Amino acid sequence: MAVRTITVTPFEGQKPGTSGLRKKTRVFRQPHYLECFVQAIFQAIGGAEGKTFVLGGDGRFHNDQAVQVILRMAAGQGAVRVIVGQGGILSTPAASHLIRLNGTDGGIILSASHNPGGEEADFGIKFNMPNGGPAPEAVTDAIHVATQGVRAYSLFDGPAIDLDRLGTVTLGSMEVQIVDPVADYADLMESLFDFDAIRGLFQAGFRMRFDAMCAVTGPYAKGILEDRLGAAPGTVVHATPLPDFGGMHPDPNPTWAHELMAEMMGAEAPDFGAASDGDGDRNMVLGRGIYVSPSDSLAVLAANANLAPGYAKGLAGVARSMPTSAAVDRVAEALGIEAFETPTGWKFFGNLMDAGRVTLCGEESFGTGSDHVREKDGLWAVLLWLNILAARGESVEAIMAAHWARFGRNYYSRHDFEAIETTKADAMIADLRGRLADLPGLEVEGMTIAAADDFAYTDPVDGSVSRNQGVRVVFEGGSRIVLRLSGTGTEGATLRLYLERYAPGPDGLGLDPQEALGPMIRAAHEIAGIAGHTGRTAPDVVT
Repeated sequence: MAVRTITVTPFEGQKPGTSGLRKKTRVFRQPHYLECFVQAIFQAIGGAEGKTFVLGGDGRFHNDQAVQVILRMAAGQGAVRVIVGQGGILSTPAASHLIRLNGTDGGIILSASHNPGGEEADFGIKFNMPNGGPAPEAVTDAIHVATQGVRAYSLFDGPAIDLDRLGTVTLGSMEVQIVDPVADYADLMESLFDFDAIRGLFQAGFRMRFDAMCAVTGPYAKGILEDRLGAAPGTVVHATPLPDFGGMHPDPNPTWAHELMAEMMGAEAPDFGAASDGDGDRNMVLGRGIYVSPSDSLAVLAANANLAPGYAKGLAGVARSMPTSAAVDRVAEALGIEAFETPTGWKFFGNLMDAGRVTLCGEESFGTGSDHVREKDGLWAVLLWLNILAARGESVEAIMAAHWARFGRNYYSRHDFEAIETTKADAMIADLRGRLADLPGLEVEGMTIAAADDFAYTDPVDGSVSRNQGVRVVFEGGSRIVLRLSGTGTEGATLRLYLERYAPGPDGLGLDPQEALGPMIRAAHEIAGIAGHTGRTAPDVVT
């Protein structure tokens, strides 16, 4: 066998976003498309020679073929070793842990996260740094520059590796170590949480439902919840990862996880419900008859983290993305710890965690995590909830009521307008930005605008500056709306509208969020001119 070099022409549009490069699967299946992007990754990090990588993905369509291509390219360009999840499978948080555990030079993760999978759906790829976290903007910018100049790539002309067989094999002079994708991650979880207490919860008759949405978290949830913790067989549903996620949209929110929502709101609901997404880094949490918003979940986890052994010494600080509600800020104030507000994108939390400034962090988009890895971690959040439930001996509903009574309630919702024509979405945001200076003092829906800006962030660790991170309109009293365009879709633009209203209590804490936010919703449509610019009068998804 020999190394072969193939000449190519660069592809347009291979610019990675906050979560790597996401396109339709058919785009990635074009001859040389995947290879050109992988070559750009290698070039941006100084080459693959002498390096060790972690490699795996969420099992969506094309995952197995892409793993084989990347292995051959790494072998052909001098990599020493690649650690691969069995079957080419690794959840994103498990991949982050393996990078850190083995001290590798980074990892390549194949996933489009919560986007649908299948031959006609979505595919993605991203590079994670040696700290286990997503590549920062300086690296993704370097990758993009490299994509524009790729003229050739090299790969080892060898046979396909049997990815289902655990152990170490060679591809040319490179070691390929095929590992159990669950074992090391499960050991990490056991080191953080009181598994005996959680096991006792299940032994006492506690019932839960975990919906893995036919995605990668299935084997992890079964291995930990059912096998290690003794939850009843069948606790984990949709547990087998499928290339098309069984036709499901693997996004754990009330819209797409509707089966779980219906069960948890039903007469025979179990005590606790949870779901995770395509690559295992997001979570949705419910109690019997109650949905917990991601912003509230982050705040409750921060307020109770000390009940878990791994966090018994307390938290260094907390961080949230700017669109996430300020509920966790109130917890931080009570605990006397730092609270940070960052742009959307998990990479912004990485610097804070590496510097020891932050222990817990989260985003309103169903992502929560801690400094145990450098990615959000859906199953970790579920296990911390279970640890809290075991320690407090109360229901989810009782814990939420006590939390709101102490801290007040941040009514919160996100409205997504999907697949908007990009030029129309851009024009709407540009028009709004142009009017920001004129908004303060304006009265809308009986509320007076106190401030309006386009969020900018200066990283307190490295001093880097990120601008144009979302338009904020803040009303007197602290209520606010935020608008930003998301880069996680593969068609058109997704407008995300975030709505927040604070109720200090003790009255007005039990309203339906959409009812409580009614004036905010109407004000947002009027201020941004959503219908006029996009033709849309109602969102596609409400969370």
